[in-house]
Amino acid sequence: MELINKYFQELTDEQKQQFAALYDLYTDWNSKINVISRKDITNLYEHHVLHSLGIAKVIKFRPGTEIMDLGTGGGFPGIPLAIMFPDSHFHLIDSIGKKVKVATEVAQAIGLKNVTTRHCRAEEEKQQFDFVVSRAVMPLGDLIKIVRKNIRKEQSNSFPNGVFCLKGGDLTHEVAPFKHRAEVIALSDIFSEEYFKTKEVVYVTVN
Repeated sequence: MELINKYFQELTDEQKQQFAALYDLYTDWNSKINVISRKDITNLYEHHVLHSLGIAKVIKFRPGTEIMDLGTGGGFPGIPLAIMFPDSHFHLIDSIGKKVKVATEVAQAIGLKNVTTRHCRAEEEKQQFDFVVSRAVMPLGDLIKIVRKNIRKEQSNSFPNGVFCLKGGDLTHEVAPFKHRAEVIALSDIFSEEYFKTKEVVYVTVN
């Protein structure tokens, strides 16, 4: 929690309580359903929660914004972002039912009213959203192809509607086809921890 407080100092008491509750909830669920590598659960706040919140350092979603988290796994980046932006709505989808169950149970346990979940493949989700967020579930080109149908035309945020993706490593090749509408933000410029040295937020406008 010190890490979250270090980078996000305007949290309400409720947000602090929600973030603080995540460790016990994920530790408990992870013992039943493996959504985070067992050896990585002790790094929950740095590797999963703070990493997810890298997107919140790039864009402040306006109230009423609708976001789909594609391939959410146990709820990343969707649940940390939903805590951070209680006036925006997050729709978390994953093709693995037991992972969706964990995300659903965690969201309910901490009282998130702005989260819905669905067990489905990305191709099956037909609703439209302002943004899609994702954490390295597939190559960028494949992701854009699948979610293009889910991005609505009407704009209401400081960034044009599109995709925010958490990625790592050398992205030159992946981003090349989108060079005129992609932006790569190094998380090492935002978070000082060693883990973020090779981590980026990739933003691509869609439409």
